Amino acid sequence: MKTTKAVRFGNIAIAAVTGLLLTLPVQAEIKSHSGKLVVEQPADLPEMARIPGQALFLCGAENGETYLYVEQQNGARLAIFDVTDPAKIKTAASVQVTTPGAYDFVRYLNHRTELIRFRESQQFAVIDLREPKSPTLKIVNDDPGRTESVGRTGLLTINEPYKYVTGEAHDYRLMDVANPEHPTPLATIKQVRHKVVNEETGTTYLLGSDGLTVVRRPRVEEDNKIEKIYEEWN
Repeated sequence: MKTTKAVRFGNIAIAAVTGLLLTLPVQAEIKSHSGKLVVEQPADLPEMARIPGQALFLCGAENGETYLYVEQQNGARLAIFDVTDPAKIKTAASVQVTTPGAYDFVRYLNHRTELIRFRESQQFAVIDLREPKSPTLKIVNDDPGRTESVGRTGLLTINEPYKYVTGEAHDYRLMDVANPEHPTPLATIKQVRHKVVNEETGTTYLLGSDGLTVVRRPRVEEDNKIEKIYEEWN
């Protein structure tokens, strides 16, 4: 009799827990009907991705891994994500940085450094990426004024005052147009200020008011993996 009661109680407990789980809100990635697009919303990503940021940039490390750097907390923190495999984005590190305020990523100088400019002071600085998960920042005393890129290795500086202009935020609406006659809305990403694309994997990273949103293209990812395997064999 005691055994029967225990089994019944166990079944009731399992049913109760199952019912509770079913009532909890579940955030799932959004997939297009064609399977060519996948939307990873902030709630699908690591917790740090749910914090709104000021700017972001991608960096390919010498070890073959790819990292996404997101400026948060008005420049005081760099959230670093390992996005080598867009289907398995992971938190790589969180680095506190002593800065005079928010900044913008100006350009990627080489595999070791990224040039940034502070919005208020208009000073330049470089972020040292030799240790991808432990970047350091060094302020450049000279203010070269306005800058323009000359190819990949040149930087043209123009002796005129630099004025920071706040980027306008826009809502982005993602549509699946695999069937041109019946376009299907997939997601709306609110108040996007910054966007970066990894052409190798076909991944788009959008920084909006709700945090980081990732739009993936699984078929491009698979082609990229096959290409890398082929390169390793040869």
